[in-house]
Amino acid sequence: MHLIYDLIVRISWGFLTLIAPFHNKIKLFINGRKETFPNLKNNFTKDDQVIWMHVASLGEFEQGLPILKKIRKEYPSYKTLVTFFSPSGYEVKKNTADADVVVYLPMDTIQNARKFVSLVNPKLVIFVKYEIWPNYLKELKKRQIPTLLISAIFRERQIYFKGYGNFMRSALRVFDHFFVQDERSQELLKSIQITNVSVSGDTRLDRVSEILDRDNTLLFMEKFKKDRLCFVAGSTWPEDEAILIDYINNSPKNFKYVLAPHTLKTDKILGLTGAISKKKVLYSKMDENTLGEYDVLIVDTIGLLTKIYSYADIAYVGGAFATGLHNTLEPAVFGVPVIIGPQYKGFKEAEELVAQKGILTVTDQWTFGELLKKLLDDVEYRKKTGAINAKYIAKNKGASIQIMSYIRNILN
Repeated sequence: MHLIYDLIVRISWGFLTLIAPFHNKIKLFINGRKETFPNLKNNFTKDDQVIWMHVASLGEFEQGLPILKKIRKEYPSYKTLVTFFSPSGYEVKKNTADADVVVYLPMDTIQNARKFVSLVNPKLVIFVKYEIWPNYLKELKKRQIPTLLISAIFRERQIYFKGYGNFMRSALRVFDHFFVQDERSQELLKSIQITNVSVSGDTRLDRVSEILDRDNTLLFMEKFKKDRLCFVAGSTWPEDEAILIDYINNSPKNFKYVLAPHTLKTDKILGLTGAISKKKVLYSKMDENTLGEYDVLIVDTIGLLTKIYSYADIAYVGGAFATGLHNTLEPAVFGVPVIIGPQYKGFKEAEELVAQKGILTVTDQWTFGELLKKLLDDVEYRKKTGAINAKYIAKNKGASIQIMSYIRNILN
C-alpha cells in the first residue's frame, strides 16, 4: 500500500507542477519546496540536536507556538525546525524568530522522507492537529525517533474510523503519544485500539492567554477610537461585508468601526472603501492627527488585528458564511462579545461558545442589525456576553503544561 500511496503522491506533484505557472499559490507551493533540501544542508550538521515541529498552515503554527517557545527557552542547545505544508502559513512565518529554520515540507514520498529525516536527524518530532503523512511517519518509526501529535481533534467522518481506512490507521499508530483536545477524540482513538492518549485541550488557548500579558497598545487606535464604542470586524470576506456594510452606512454616528478584510488585493480594498458611505480612511493613508474625525478605519495591512481586538467593545469574525471561520479566540480573550456567521460546525471552540452564548450567530442583515441593537442598548448583556468568552479561555488553558511534562521525560 505504501508503494501505491507513493505513486499517487508523485502523480499529484507532477500535476501541480504543470498547473503552477497559472496559479500563484501553487507556484509558491512548488518553488518553495525546491529550496527545502538546500536550506537543510546549509543550516544543519550531523552534530546538531534538532527538534522538528510540522504544521499545516498558520493556524496550526499558532497552536504549536506555545510548545515551541517553551522548548526554545528550556532547551537552548537544541535547534528548532518548523515545516509548513501550505504557502499561506509559510509565506507569513518564513522569517519568524520563533524557530531556527523554517522550510516547506517536501511531498510525502518514500525518497523525500528518507532524505529529509537523514538530513535533520531529529531527537523529537511534533506534528500539530491534523498532519498525518504516512511515509514520514514510517521513516521516523524505523529510526525510533519519538513522535507526538498535539492539539489533535478527531471526528467520526475521518478515514481512520472507516472500514477502508487501515492504511491511515497504521500511520496513526506510529505516534508515541497523542495529546487530544477533547474526550470524544480519545474515545474514537480507543475504538481503533489506540490508547496512548491524553486529553490535554487546545494549546491555542494557552497562546491567546499569553496575549493578555503583552503590551497591546496601538497609538493610532487610541486616536481613532477616543471615548467611543468600537466595533472590530476581522478577517472578513465579501459575504461578511455584505452583512456589515448596510448596517455601518445607516448606524449611529457615535459608533466607530474597524474593518480588517482577509483579502488585501487592491481591487477588493477599493470596492470595500467605495461601498461605505460614512467617513472612512485606509490604514495605509491615515494621518494620526486627523484620525479621530473618521467613523470607519479599513486596515489594509497584516499583523495588527490581534492588538486591534483589544480596543473592541464588540467583535465580528469573518469566514462563517462560506469560506471557513477564522480565529474567534483572539477577540474572545479580551472579554468582548463575538459575532459570527451561521457555518461554524467543526470549529470546537466556536461550537462550545455558541452553546454558552459568548459567541453569537447571525444569518443575514436583519439578524445582524437586531443583535447589534441589543448589544448596544443593553450594557449589562454586552458585558455578560463578553465575560463568558474570557472565562472560557481562562478555564480551558493549560494544555502546554501536560505536553511539556511529557517532552521533558524524553529530552532530559
